[in-house]
Amino acid sequence: MAKFNYTALKDKKDIVRGTVEAATQREARSKITAMGLLPTKIEEATEQKDSSAPKKLKNIKDKNRGTIPSLGLQDKIDFTSTMQILAQSGIPIIESLLFIENDAAKLKLRLVAQELRRQIMNGGTFADTIAKYPKQFGQIYIGLVRAGEDSGELEKTLERLLELLNKQANIKSKVIGTLMYPIFVLVLAAIIVLVMLMFVFPVFKDMFDTMGKSLPWITQTLMDIGITLKTYWYTVPIGIAAVVGTIIFLFNWTPSRWKIDELVLKIPILSDLLQFSEFSNFVAVIQVAYDAGVPIIECLYLAVMTITNHTLKVKVGQATEKVQQGQHLSAALKSTRVMPKMILFMIATGEQSGRLGEMLLQATSYIDKKLDNIIDVMTKMIEPIMLIVIGSIVLVLALALYLPLFGSYMAM
Repeated sequence: MAKFNYTALKDKKDIVRGTVEAATQREARSKITAMGLLPTKIEEATEQKDSSAPKKLKNIKDKNRGTIPSLGLQDKIDFTSTMQILAQSGIPIIESLLFIENDAAKLKLRLVAQELRRQIMNGGTFADTIAKYPKQFGQIYIGLVRAGEDSGELEKTLERLLELLNKQANIKSKVIGTLMYPIFVLVLAAIIVLVMLMFVFPVFKDMFDTMGKSLPWITQTLMDIGITLKTYWYTVPIGIAAVVGTIIFLFNWTPSRWKIDELVLKIPILSDLLQFSEFSNFVAVIQVAYDAGVPIIECLYLAVMTITNHTLKVKVGQATEKVQQGQHLSAALKSTRVMPKMILFMIATGEQSGRLGEMLLQATSYIDKKLDNIIDVMTKMIEPIMLIVIGSIVLVLALALYLPLFGSYMAM
């Protein structure tokens, strides 16, 4: 029989420590539970926690006590998935966090669980604890968890929250996947053009000079550009950095970003992609929050936080204020003139029939199908457009190189 030191909670608030004898750690946990205690930490008395890796982890935890690292979308999915599975199995929050702290694959998740567990053991609730870290979890996550705790359905809320996070991840991957192909092709085309201008055209200069004839304007223009770029080659990386920096600045500077948000809504198909991807998250958050028992006004305020386009956010924010003043949800959203008519019809039907939650779920399914169709159309359109772009570049470069040769042969 081995001895195990344990730390446990008595009446879910008082911390007690002691030692039990057992053959295995599982048996020790059973004995501690039988005493009416909730074990949070069990370790064999003879074990020495002095290896370099645990020491390093402990030092990191001590250094960052009171803070937690930033969490990406996939990190929140992993954390929520583990919490939901353990909650569904009837395991308390503290034991769930202890499991993540000891067994999570990512160090940042272990640090997050360690800090959350420490604060909860000091008397805080799960919702109150994560509310201290809005940058890591976000107001939507915090609001839904609080609603789940208040309604006594935290397990179901975590399941809905996990579905919402997975949905956001799927939409993000679809949009990025759709835009990645044209961006890659354009970057590759730019590299090829630079190589042709800097290394190929200058090689033909001496041959064209021996012809003794003036070059076509397109050849002369590209030849001059190529020679200039080859002579002042350092301007190429500077120019690329300037272009990238300007783009980043325009998308981060508030006035220009708002103007871009407004203009992009006027571009056919791309505006549909943006609107449906924005409203997919918007409606999904309303549906999840509404099913969790959150009042409709708070549902709207949480949902508005998911909208990233400034123009849409302002209009939907105005609709939220109208609902707060007593207007029906469907009528308020209709006044924005940006919400798809089918979604408005479903919401209005749900309000009239008293089945708003069910109709919101149907609306999310409709948006997902519509979004898939838009992405399919864009994908099919991008391929011929890219072929035209690449073909045009090849045609211009070929004409610039071969027009002087054709002119020389015709003069012979």
